[in-house]
Amino acid sequence: MAKKEFTYKGFSEEELKKMSPNEFAEIAPSRTRRTIKRGFTEAQKVVISAIEKGKTDIKTHCRDLIILPNMIDLTFRIHTGKEFRQVKIMPEMIGHFLGEFALTRKRIAHSSPGVGATKSSSSVSVK
Repeated sequence: MAKKEFTYKGFSEEELKKMSPNEFAEIAPSRTRRTIKRGFTEAQKVVISAIEKGKTDIKTHCRDLIILPNMIDLTFRIHTGKEFRQVKIMPEMIGHFLGEFALTRKRIAHSSPGVGATKSSSSVSVK
């Protein structure tokens, strides 16, 4: 089976990579478009300049940066508040924020309560 070619609003991956951020903003959803047109912060500009310099593994605290088409196939290490999570940018991630792919909270699983923890712990049966 042939792999289905990725398109974003009718544009192929190669066409998207050639676009500037302002050209991409014209086809992006309204929230993304407004964010790009408002301009990038200084921290975001540092990350964008690292991309333009040709770095492929970028470590950043900037979770609010919108994923642009020229970021495809790059690897980011995104800070979660405790550690850096490695995220490889795929074409389907275009238009989302970096922080959406490096969750800040871990999933927790509770076990049964300890002996004497509460009055209800006496009713917990151990099997």
